[in-house]
Amino acid sequence: MARPAVIAHRGYAGIAPENTVAAATRAAQREETAMIEIDVQPAACGTPVVVHDERLEGTRDGRPLTDATGVVWEAPLEELRETRVLGTEATVPTLAELLAAIPETVGINVELKNPGRADLRVGDALPPEVRAERREVWQPFVERVVADCDAFGGELLFSSFCEGAIAALRSVGDYAAAPLLSDDVAAGLEIARRYDCEAIHPPRSAIAGTDAVEASGNGGSDENRDVLEAAHDEGRTVNVWTATNWVQFDELAAAGVDGIIADYPGLSRA
Repeated sequence: MARPAVIAHRGYAGIAPENTVAAATRAAQREETAMIEIDVQPAACGTPVVVHDERLEGTRDGRPLTDATGVVWEAPLEELRETRVLGTEATVPTLAELLAAIPETVGINVELKNPGRADLRVGDALPPEVRAERREVWQPFVERVVADCDAFGGELLFSSFCEGAIAALRSVGDYAAAPLLSDDVAAGLEIARRYDCEAIHPPRSAIAGTDAVEASGNGGSDENRDVLEAAHDEGRTVNVWTATNWVQFDELAAAGVDGIIADYPGLSRA
């Protein structure tokens, strides 16, 4: 049986300052890395920058995410590019800068995190009457992201927790897309079907046969038990988030997932 593809979560956030050029270039140097997952949001001017949290003063294990404060999309680009990440010399990069540093032999999973506003519809399968409005919310930012990504010659996969982002991507061009699934797995599958997405990205707790499913109580849901089979029956790749140790990786590999988004390198070789 083929081992799942390894997707470096924020550039292997367990060993490097997440979503930075330094993390991404180190991840790309590892033979096991098939793809690097990154998060994008706009700076105040609309330029896509690579950062996960909406606010710059978040924390990771008690350490400040950056040495700045405030909302990402309200921050001037010049200030963001000088903002240091997790107490290191690495700074918040633009999407274009990060892509320029990555060899095209490694794929990039671009998570469309936020278009620059707080009123997101996260994890919802939207009713018909609001789909066009939500697509328009995301469209300008998605167009900026795609324009930056078009210069990258490697494999690209766009993902998001927001249906509006997937809808905007489909209106911009023919790019591989994946809804990120959270608590409502059925909603994620509905979005994947509505936009004929190439992949889905469920959490570990949605994959039957793993400890995560039992701990979450999701084992009682028919939809959760069948998410892997349903996606494969429909021809979709299943990339699961997030493995933090080799036991989790092995469980997911045994379940038959196609890719595993991992915080650490080396989990696939245990």
